[in-house]
Amino acid sequence: MRQVAARAGVSAKTVSRVVNNDPHVLPETRTRVTEALRELRYVPNALARTFRAGGAPVLGVAVPDIADPFFALVAKAVEDVAAAHDTSVVVSSLGYDPERERGALESLLRRPLSGLVVAPTSPDQGHLARWTARMPVVFVDRPPRGLEADTITGDDHGGARMATAHLIGHGHRHIAFVGDSPQVPTTADRLAGHRAALAEAGLVARDELVAFRDSDDAAPGRLVQRLARSSPPPTAVLSADARTTMALVPELAGTSWAVVAFGDFPMADMLSPALTVVDQDPAALGRLAAERVVERLGAPEGSALRRTVLPVRLVERQSCRAEAHAAGLFPFSAPELDTSVSRVEPPGGAASRRCPDASA
Repeated sequence: MRQVAARAGVSAKTVSRVVNNDPHVLPETRTRVTEALRELRYVPNALARTFRAGGAPVLGVAVPDIADPFFALVAKAVEDVAAAHDTSVVVSSLGYDPERERGALESLLRRPLSGLVVAPTSPDQGHLARWTARMPVVFVDRPPRGLEADTITGDDHGGARMATAHLIGHGHRHIAFVGDSPQVPTTADRLAGHRAALAEAGLVARDELVAFRDSDDAAPGRLVQRLARSSPPPTAVLSADARTTMALVPELAGTSWAVVAFGDFPMADMLSPALTVVDQDPAALGRLAAERVVERLGAPEGSALRRTVLPVRLVERQSCRAEAHAAGLFPFSAPELDTSVSRVEPPGGAASRRCPDASA
């Protein structure tokens, strides 16, 4: 702050007033101080201010939507680590509109934070450079762009490749891919993994079997109808994220497509049939991100920035039927059926509900 004051030709107290948006500062003085702040890339040292005030450190968590089960588990894991270190947590939802991210993050960063865990939504996080120079900022689930920072992600490419190979192993040759937006790094990596599995099996990647929810046909029903009109139509679908899967489930009711979903979510195992999923372990992502922040706070001049990629696992359930065993998906949700009918065990009991092999 003294350096800013010297460059602007004012006192340190005046700099403090500008930083804290005190209205009792002359416009020309505010302009000089603001320019000096920009040139020196100054931001308030939130951790020092917190310690000086005698308060406990505070960790910020910013995710697209705290109501999303995946990000709720990430935030809960961060809270657990923070509580073990006597640290408070402030959670903020960024929303899915990339234009909102910068304003939402900078509003959060105006609080006296000690560190930040963030799952970004916009195509550029370069605006956070002045903050990463002064506090630990760890990206979770999605890597930053336009910025170098610690990152904890899942194996998106490998998980999608594994899921598609699983469907191919059950005899499927025309597999649709439905995701959020190709601009989201996780979706792009999962699409690349899906296409890699097709290529390894000698199958052609068909662009008409790829659909995104940010397209003109964003309504899930229209997406399913468009895919069904393909020639030949898909016999299976890989859903690229839990939010997309939850939107697709009502539209897939009564169809006979096999389904693998990237990302588990509550009650996915209670659907009929239960969904086969790629489990990302969001709790592990959140825990490791929070631990990285704590590590950085303990050693501000610590090791080089790191990118950690966690393995994912395929949880086999019953939605991956081979074509020869195709049956209506989610029959008790299909509009033409009486949903009041009680669920009954299929012939053969629990054993018959296992994913049959294509050769069976």
